[in-house]
Amino acid sequence: MDRLDGPPRLILVTDLDCTLVDHDDPENTHLLRFNALWEAHYRHDSLLVYSTGRSLRSYLSLRKKRPLLTPDIAITSVGSEIVYGGGESMVSDDVWEARLGEMWNRDIVVEETSKFPQLEPQPEKSQEQHKVSFFVGREQALEIMKVDVKLVYSNDYAFDVLPRGAGKGGALTYLLEKLEIEGKQPSNILVCGDSGNDAELFNIPQAYGVMVSNSHKELLQWHEENAKDNPNIFLASERCAAGIIEAIQRFNLGSSASPRDFLDTENFHVENLNPAHEVVQFYLFYERWRCGEVEKSDKYLQNIKSLSSPLGIFVHPSGVEKPIHEWIDEMEKLHGDGKEKQFRIWLDAVSSSHVTSDSWLAKFDKHELSEGKVRSCSTRVLLSCQGEKKKLTWMHIHQSWLDDSCSDDQEKWIF
Repeated sequence: MDRLDGPPRLILVTDLDCTLVDHDDPENTHLLRFNALWEAHYRHDSLLVYSTGRSLRSYLSLRKKRPLLTPDIAITSVGSEIVYGGGESMVSDDVWEARLGEMWNRDIVVEETSKFPQLEPQPEKSQEQHKVSFFVGREQALEIMKVDVKLVYSNDYAFDVLPRGAGKGGALTYLLEKLEIEGKQPSNILVCGDSGNDAELFNIPQAYGVMVSNSHKELLQWHEENAKDNPNIFLASERCAAGIIEAIQRFNLGSSASPRDFLDTENFHVENLNPAHEVVQFYLFYERWRCGEVEKSDKYLQNIKSLSSPLGIFVHPSGVEKPIHEWIDEMEKLHGDGKEKQFRIWLDAVSSSHVTSDSWLAKFDKHELSEGKVRSCSTRVLLSCQGEKKKLTWMHIHQSWLDDSCSDDQEKWIF
């Protein structure tokens, strides 16, 4: 939360499985739409919070399988753990863990729940310090409500036992209290979910809420009994991430036009000199060029060249340095080469800062998916406002490989 100097314009709190991530969509169509929208229009002044029933370990595993952005905060294990960062560099909230520990004795919980033979323990990997998890049928779950702890049932099979005060709603309330103490109360909050363990998110009084169209029946039943007439809670007509985008528009929380939906291949510039929007647009065009989704025309390459200074240099992650315009010429032979490879690009953690009064340094991680393999690099772009039209010009690009990433074919990694 320290990333922002002032109050966030929007805090978007979303469940992962079947809310942000659509497991029935192997191409991640709407998740990638959301990614482009968030990085172009929200990352700079808003907070992204994942709130998931997954353990921290399971959440990190999902990040390796799906194109998930790095959140500012990850609430994991149904609200029993909070970490800041949510990516490779994470810091746990020890105050939250200590607070939960004051009202929790795991040994007693295990002993008490053993009295219910209907409860089948979930695998060890699903058990946490402040969470004991089981499998159980819906009717049986509703009968087991006598242990003095928090009981959460979801997805018609998952039964979690947590400390009182835990849960997704308790964790979010705690975070909002921290922001209030810091004088950073958000302008708006949007919570997003699909199952029973998301229900308490919709009890946050100052929040808007969206239940995606593929929500489970226990959440729909909760809505019918508790929020049917609440105008701030919305049943989306779209699935998963598309439903989240739909809610952003419904509640007028900001732009809902993903750059993936409205890519202008003739003109990447926007009037308000938004470096984040500029870099997202550029890489979406590059993706479509590689996929053959735009015609192979010299006019597009010339348009790309007009974005950059003739003296601009691109430092390839391999260390090779060449003028940006020479790298653009290399793009011609790659037109359409990713068409059959499910080639996709997404940017993560886009930020920009003024270097001088008329120049910006944009920083982000670029991820490139091809034939099921992801390669990633850290990217720095120096942009300057030049000319009578006050357009952003790319002056310098520098990339370095992230983690163990490296392109098997260096010639096919451009920008």
